[in-house]
Amino acid sequence: MGKNLEITESLQKYIDNFSLKLNLVQQEIIDYNNTLGDVKRMQVATSQCHFLHLIIKTSNVKNVLEIGTFTGLSALSIALALPDDGKLIALDKNEETSKVAINFFKKANMDEKIQTKIKPALDSLDELKNNKFDMVFIDADKMNYKEYYERSLNLLDKGGLIIIDNVLWHGEVADKDNFDKYTINIREFNSYVSNDKRVEQIIVPLGDGMTVCRVL
Repeated sequence: MGKNLEITESLQKYIDNFSLKLNLVQQEIIDYNNTLGDVKRMQVATSQCHFLHLIIKTSNVKNVLEIGTFTGLSALSIALALPDDGKLIALDKNEETSKVAINFFKKANMDEKIQTKIKPALDSLDELKNNKFDMVFIDADKMNYKEYYERSLNLLDKGGLIIIDNVLWHGEVADKDNFDKYTINIREFNSYVSNDKRVEQIIVPLGDGMTVCRVL
């Protein structure tokens, strides 16, 4: 059985050299986040940006909902991949980081494609309960993952996609001696999704781990 490679820094640079190139503003967001200290961990990995791009292009996705935006890297990656008539609604409760994200969206000329809602995501999801999307990307507070997931299912038709970030939680989900409340919550969430007969799902070991669900 083949074994996954350990992605070292030098190997990641090699991969980047032979992969889709980042937009200049995507790189600018990464450079900005590198000045933020430890909080930059909230940013998705470049491999995840490319993965989202490929999923959108190959699945003919047009309408996307993002739950958790931070400074805008994942949202911009999604918007750049969408067709001209595509639309992204981005939810985040943090006014400061949302303002930063919006400025980056404008710089990339993607602000017409991206609608931001700055309030608690569960409140925004209540407002959007009659909407339909092709894809939902979840990357927000981990303790609410199950609620976000359930509400997302109601916003998708058959064949719709839910992609959830941080499901490997720095590898701690596999540490049976780790009883941190966030680790336990992610473990329980992963088990819940794995047993959900409404979807078919895989975990992709990109970044901090992404679960990709397709509604049956």
